[in-house]
Amino acid sequence: MKTMTCYQLGGACELEFHAETFEEMAALSKQHGMEMFQKGDKAHLEAMHKMKELMKTPGALDQWFADRKSDFNALP
Repeated sequence: MKTMTCYQLGGACELEFHAETFEEMAALSKQHGMEMFQKGDKAHLEAMHKMKELMKTPGALDQWFADRKSDFNALP
């Protein structure tokens, strides 16, 4: 079981997620992001805006995900 925070996954807080695979970790982060979006959390909305900006550059989002997966894989 590995642990990463919302912030480590591109979010805006220190909420910890625990998962066995990066795909599970990403799903937990996405669920949290949707909850924060529905609540209108300003810090998370700003983080989402940054992710949206990444999508404008071809390959940038794929590289960002690859980097986060590498971070996940490096965890004990």
